Amino acid sequence: SRQALPYVCLLIAMLFFIYAIIGMQVFGNIDLNEDTAINHHNNFRTFLQALMLLFRSATGEAWHEIMLSCLSHRACDERSGTHGKECGSDFAYFYFVSFIFLCSFLMLNLFVAVIMDNFEYLTRDSSILGPHHLDEFIRVWAEYDPAACGRIKYLEMYQMLLHMSPPLGLGKKCPPRVAYKRLVKMNMPIADDNTVHFTSTLMALIRTALEIKLASGMVAQRLSDAELKKELSTVWPSLSQKTMDLLVTPHKRTYPLRHTLPPRLCPAVPEVHFSCSLTDVTQQ
Repeated sequence: SRQALPYVCLLIAMLFFIYAIIGMQVFGNIDLNEDTAINHHNNFRTFLQALMLLFRSATGEAWHEIMLSCLSHRACDERSGTHGKECGSDFAYFYFVSFIFLCSFLMLNLFVAVIMDNFEYLTRDSSILGPHHLDEFIRVWAEYDPAACGRIKYLEMYQMLLHMSPPLGLGKKCPPRVAYKRLVKMNMPIADDNTVHFTSTLMALIRTALEIKLASGMVAQRLSDAELKKELSTVWPSLSQKTMDLLVTPHKRTYPLRHTLPPRLCPAVPEVHFSCSLTDVTQQ
């Protein structure tokens, strides 16, 4: 709101400025009469008085009476040099109606919309995935992939998850057991050079965060992956097989990520059946 509010306020100020100048030129010579709405305290004689009159009209206080007092056949002020002539104009109908419409209905709603948008931003649920999580993922990924080649070492996945806040990541205070469970659950395809792809990593993080087509058993997981592939093909018919394999892990080989848990954490992942490596993935 700090960026939007000044522009809204400037737009409102421009509206008051323009209408004050027009009001001075069209209604500035009307004779002041204490029995009407155009009097010594409410008139278009000076720029400041015109602004005060418009502000009063913007609040909705008897603006229609001011409009009727500015119509044609009104006497002119003696000091204006037009004594004996008629001042005022039927243009007052358009002048005041358009001002009330723009100021009260358009500008005020625009001002409130900016406030409500900022309130919604501050009170949004951080557990719901949104575009800001994608920005965070790109920022953290760039720290591990400064050359922007689209791949990082799979051994760096553990630290990358800790550097991203939930729900896409795990946060710095996440216990190691939970982090390694998440890595095993992601089941990402790993290339021959022991790297993981940007697209595969993002898709795996989204699937595990939102629990999209995940199953506990190997056979059930294959069926879930097949259903997900079918849905993706329906949404994007022109999706190539290479891209599909990056989005959904093909069940063709055993991936090193399942074999890199520290031995002391093997009991923490009973649902995964494999032999643990003797070397830790990362230094605790």
